[in-house]
Amino acid sequence: MVHTFHCCGEDPMGIVKIDDDLHEEVRRASTVMCRSINAQAEFWIKIGMLAEANPTLSCNEIMKMQLAEARIRVAETLVA
Repeated sequence: MVHTFHCCGEDPMGIVKIDDDLHEEVRRASTVMCRSINAQAEFWIKIGMLAEANPTLSCNEIMKMQLAEARIRVAETLVA
């Protein structure tokens, strides 16, 4: 079965089709991350696009960059 997501709102032009296995991964991740299935898929798409556009950055660096752009301050902790 192929599943569809409405990415970036409910615009019919934003439909993305994925297979069952990937849909199940998105569903499980959405539960853990307290997001809707669509929101989780959109998050992974956005991070994937940013990772491809910035191949030298780690996922953590991309997340820090996005948080900074949203003017969200995150306290960094160091483990001794």
